[in-house]
Amino acid sequence: MASTIATHPEVAPVVDLSPQPRTVPGSGSEVPGRERFSLGDTQTSLLPRLDPDNTVFIALSFEGPDGYSMAGGLGRRITELTAALAEQGYETHLYFIGDPNEPPVETYLHGKLNYHRWCTWISRHHPQGVYDGEEGKLADFRSSVPGAIIQQVIRPALSWGKRVIVLSEEWHTAATACDLSDALYYAGLRDQVLMLWNANNTMGFENIDFARLKFTHTLTTVSHWMKHVMWQYSCNPVVIPNGIPARMLVENPLVNELVERITSKLWHRVLLTKVARFDPDKRWLMAVEATAGLKRAGLPALLVARGGIEAHGLEVVDRARALGLRIHEAHADGADPRRAVAAILESCARADVVDVRFPLTEPVLRAFFHASDAVLANSGREPFGLVGLEVMASGGVAFTGATGEEYARAYENAIVLETDEPAEIEVAVAELLAQPKLAEHIRRQACLTAANCTWAHATENLLRRCQFLGLAQGWGARP
Repeated sequence: MASTIATHPEVAPVVDLSPQPRTVPGSGSEVPGRERFSLGDTQTSLLPRLDPDNTVFIALSFEGPDGYSMAGGLGRRITELTAALAEQGYETHLYFIGDPNEPPVETYLHGKLNYHRWCTWISRHHPQGVYDGEEGKLADFRSSVPGAIIQQVIRPALSWGKRVIVLSEEWHTAATACDLSDALYYAGLRDQVLMLWNANNTMGFENIDFARLKFTHTLTTVSHWMKHVMWQYSCNPVVIPNGIPARMLVENPLVNELVERITSKLWHRVLLTKVARFDPDKRWLMAVEATAGLKRAGLPALLVARGGIEAHGLEVVDRARALGLRIHEAHADGADPRRAVAAILESCARADVVDVRFPLTEPVLRAFFHASDAVLANSGREPFGLVGLEVMASGGVAFTGATGEEYARAYENAIVLETDEPAEIEVAVAELLAQPKLAEHIRRQACLTAANCTWAHATENLLRRCQFLGLAQGWGARP
């Protein structure tokens, strides 16, 4: 790398080579025979400058901020990531499969955050969400997005002397991103654009031409566990962890009110909460079996469960019934947090498991995360564990798995489950009930951990990585 840097005339000499004496801390005396070099105030100019005045971000994702587009963690990630960049002043463009009833282009944050809703003409015929009509959307996205991005964003930005960074998410965008790279190459613009492709999990990896993707992009992922998984595909991605919105750390009067309602109504119950897709890997069966085990032990356990529309949900319900658990469905509009909580609490009186059949807004999630004795955020294989981090930010006790949840430390800021044995949950819950000081310690440490995992921290990490990658691509220290 040193020889690469030396060949770029744009990189000015920045290191002060005059020897600097080294002193023993606190003594003022010099260390004989040892010298140091000072970079002065120009230490960061070894790297390309990337700031809101000279950098434009473009994100490609199937999921996005619309209710129509938000199917899971990817939607939350890309929405919060692009918003965080825009809030820091970066012009940011997100291309995603949008709600056909919303405007094709929408701008927020004084023009810094730009939503480009794609494939809406297809979505009008597929009202069930972003993955309804998936194949047609995939083909249309690939055929139309590269040219549009070049004309709408990249050429104008480059003409103003700005640097462009393209972030693509998951397997749905892989071929599109490669096509965009090729189009930029043939237009003579490829070296002026930094291109990253991110994997949040291994879903759809069988559809990816990794040889082409690795040739055209820098690959990234969200945890070291995922990095190790991707070694199996001959990939060595850069790890850039996810974050959580800083607002989740701010006290919210509505959330406090909802917590009071929940705790006053359910003070006599052992409250467990689980929010995840109905997927076998999310260990729903473990959750209902642990609920039944606690009940057999004489503890009045209650599981508030919010799953999805996946077929595994039927298996979970059947298993709960076979264990003798009373199940009650909770229905509500969901948009009003107070009515949503009231509907759930009404169902709790006659249930061991409340099957929540409507989406939960952020205030409701934060309230249940905080009020619960345990939030079961564990999976068999978890690339990152965004829900666990959100539980921590809410001051809750997160029960995580032991794969990609690198922020979790057992009995320090979370409960880390190492097996799929329901008894592991039962024993941990019983211990926390018997030792309330331990539970409070975990809650306090969880909040401190979450405070260091916001999107502000994540974007700082992203920008630092982009600076180095830009240098390796040939970008000089000055725009």
